[in-house]
Amino acid sequence: MTPFLRKILGLNWLLLAVMLALAIFGVIAIYSATYMREDPVAAEFWRKQANWVVVGFFAFIATSLIDYKWIRWGALPMYLAGLGFLILTKFMGQKVYGARSWLHLGPVNFQPAQLAVIAGIMVLSLFLSQFKEMHSMLRLLLCGVIVGAPCLLILLQPDLGEVIIWAPVLMALLFVGGMPVRYLICIILIVIAFIPIAVNLALKPYQQERITAFINPDIDRQAAVHNCYSFSAVGEQWGFVGGMFLLSAFALLLLTCLFVAFCAGDQFGLLLVVGVTALIFTHIFQNIGMTISILPITGVPLPLISYSGSFVLMIMFGLGIVNSVWVHRKATLR
Repeated sequence: MTPFLRKILGLNWLLLAVMLALAIFGVIAIYSATYMREDPVAAEFWRKQANWVVVGFFAFIATSLIDYKWIRWGALPMYLAGLGFLILTKFMGQKVYGARSWLHLGPVNFQPAQLAVIAGIMVLSLFLSQFKEMHSMLRLLLCGVIVGAPCLLILLQPDLGEVIIWAPVLMALLFVGGMPVRYLICIILIVIAFIPIAVNLALKPYQQERITAFINPDIDRQAAVHNCYSFSAVGEQWGFVGGMFLLSAFALLLLTCLFVAFCAGDQFGLLLVVGVTALIFTHIFQNIGMTISILPITGVPLPLISYSGSFVLMIMFGLGIVNSVWVHRKATLR
């Protein structure tokens, strides 16, 4: 049996099947919600989403078949490219719902913040696995620099939702990377203490209004108009059964990723899988949380379901990394 065929047969087919099922369900949900609109642009959303799913599928397969150790050389260039695109977005980006977060490069329209998160996970995983003997405080400070650079550029857009996504991802990577728990507890306490200051001094007026609307929903009943409420659309079209199917599929996807993490051949692979899993979980929790009014509105898309273009590609690329860790786990152990 050739090595290529061995890799094809060794793919995590459950991960692939659940990912494709969610992506196809997302296209169907977008079509059901938009096909009757008179606006020709909205009527084409499902077709554009389907195109991104096809591109994402090929990215998933290619990434799955390439040994994830290539990330040791590709992580930093991707991270620097993400920072470069974020800087370009500040000057050339398109403003949508108050945030200059979208960048047009020819026919491609994407959010560099999403590339920066995936690249950040790669760099953090590499750093934490390579410098295990470094003093914990120095490791923490350098991780803060790695995360702080893109977060600062994203805040300048401003896109608070994408910045919030970084927090659980970073905490998960630090915990699995061996950071002492006392440091993590201190970080959490400091963040909680600074939340009131950030809300009153750092947030834009429309962001403060979202926090106020969360505390007192009667103030702004139309907040949902400007945000991604994909889970509500699924519930409206398919009811309780559709919502439970979606939640069950997400749960199966996350459990599959955690199983891959458990079987990872080295700490680098473990950190990569944990980072991608934390990213997907945070998006799911934040999106559905704001839908059922237990979290403030941030406009964070629902992975593989929301009409989000390049975000579908980034999630499938991330899941391709997870699958690569699964495919090459035995080679690492040898």
